Amino acid sequence: MNKQWTIGKIKEFVEKNSDSKLLTTEYHGFSQKLLFKCACDSNFEKTFKKFKNNNQRKCDVCQPPKEAR
Repeated sequence: MNKQWTIGKIKEFVEKNSDSKLLTTEYHGFSQKLLFKCACDSNFEKTFKKFKNNNQRKCDVCQPPKEAR
């Protein structure tokens, strides 16, 4: 069964599972990029799917993108 994510549930997930904060106030679906504030005070954008499933929970400075194979 597919879990329906709301902005409140996403904010709760972010607070429990990372040092980042969610700045976006509306959620319109899995393809939407959300705005986050990293623990280092930098802002970054990720889709919630990448944030949740790929553990991309920090900005590109704190967590550089992995090199392509």
